[in-house]
Amino acid sequence: MTASSGRSRSLAPTERIRDSKSFIRAYRKGRRVRIPGLTIILVENFLPYRRLGISAGKKIGGAVRRNRAKRIIRELFRKNKEIFPPGHDLIFIPDREFVRISWQELETKPFEVFCPGKQGKQQQGIICKMC
Repeated sequence: MTASSGRSRSLAPTERIRDSKSFIRAYRKGRRVRIPGLTIILVENFLPYRRLGISAGKKIGGAVRRNRAKRIIRELFRKNKEIFPPGHDLIFIPDREFVRISWQELETKPFEVFCPGKQGKQQQGIICKMC
């Protein structure tokens, strides 16, 4: 793998939500989708790209568990950016059971919500650009 191809798959600084105003706006106006171990809030950001925010509170566990959950979510987002709708902010809120879910299951759960065409299920409202 060349340096240029590896860089295109990384998470750019503009793809992260860091300011509290964006989190607050998402909490107030966003649409919540609940899957086992994870809540995803989706809100339009009026930008040409999608952004990721992670809210891992202390109810997950100590710092080690919270950081592990954040690393896993960032990797899932990085590997599967194309299924999430562009022009939206996505806030991922893991809960206690998130760190106990297997990697294989974690790789398929967000796809079921955002890309119903891949899974053969009907889901109202949330559709990826590939479907």
